[in-house]
Amino acid sequence: MSERISVLGSTGSIGTQSLAVIKHLGLSVSALAARGNIKLLEEQAREFRPPLVAASDEKAARELKTRLSDTFVRVASGIEGIIEAAADDSDTVITAMSGAAGLLPTMAAIEKGKRIALANKETLVCAGTIVMAAARKHRAEIIPVDSEHSAIFQCLNGQGGEISRILLTASGGPFLGKSRAELQNMKKEDALKHPNWSMGRKITVDSATLMNKGLEFIEAMHLFGAAPENIKVLIHPQSVIHSMVEFEDGSVIAQCGLPDMKLPIQYALTYPGRAKSLTAAPDFIRSSPLTFLEPDLEAFPCLATAMEVAKLGGTAAAVMNAANEEAVNLFLQDKIGFNEIYEKVAFALENLKNIEDAGLEEILSADRQARELVGKA
Repeated sequence: MSERISVLGSTGSIGTQSLAVIKHLGLSVSALAARGNIKLLEEQAREFRPPLVAASDEKAARELKTRLSDTFVRVASGIEGIIEAAADDSDTVITAMSGAAGLLPTMAAIEKGKRIALANKETLVCAGTIVMAAARKHRAEIIPVDSEHSAIFQCLNGQGGEISRILLTASGGPFLGKSRAELQNMKKEDALKHPNWSMGRKITVDSATLMNKGLEFIEAMHLFGAAPENIKVLIHPQSVIHSMVEFEDGSVIAQCGLPDMKLPIQYALTYPGRAKSLTAAPDFIRSSPLTFLEPDLEAFPCLATAMEVAKLGGTAAAVMNAANEEAVNLFLQDKIGFNEIYEKVAFALENLKNIEDAGLEEILSADRQARELVGKA
């Protein structure tokens, strides 16, 4: 079991649930890092008393330093502060910062040879080949926290034989069954009403567009060395089976659980062992029937685009991810419509050249260009 934990993105949905699990398991917190929610970050610092707290927002960091002046907690700032929190003396880093901002801190933790409890899928989407190569070089252990990838990881644990397919499940989000035309007038209030999961605003919108499943499709390729044609997306509205693995002999192993992120978070911290958790087991007698559907790629073209981008490699995934982040932010500000999220992503992919065999600097440059393009369009 992990002993000293650094939590990047501690004030977000995954971060707060991670701290609940850490408290439940009786583990210690080495560092906390977030963007700028200093009220909550101060509360977390006072409860868990880590040696280091970092805020990427410089103004927020200065105020936090004043607020914590009566403690022994040191406050760092900027991306340098986040990287310092990732590279501290903890043995495990929970990377829960949303978006591409988690890439450099995750790489810093990998270079220290730590266990990475990976909740930042964008890191692998943008630079999966580079990240996984670095993990092998530095013998860093990457344990996925996304419920679907945790499920796949658990299904593969101890199994021999060749994998035929990864069956990646998706709830379908709040707009399951709606046509592209019906989605035209959906507002952020509608998109944020996920039927099963309690998550942050950005990932909840991604679940509504099915872009989240597209990002997870690419993440699964890198985590498990799977070809795109060997990953199948299934809509599973009940969110009880979190994913499955089909083996060459026709056997299929599934991981089941209630839709509660504290369970995969805890598994990433206790692996290879298990411990009593804060999450109950499903009641299969009283639960509704478990059903599966094909995804509607016409109504939800973000998923279709991500599956195509998965085949391209290079900087295409970084462009798609950055454009999507910016488009979702515009949607949440009521500046564009729901269907325009996809249109912004498609525009960026059409107008920015894909660079194959890209290095980290080229990936970060593509990320910046995509954000600028979407902001101007």
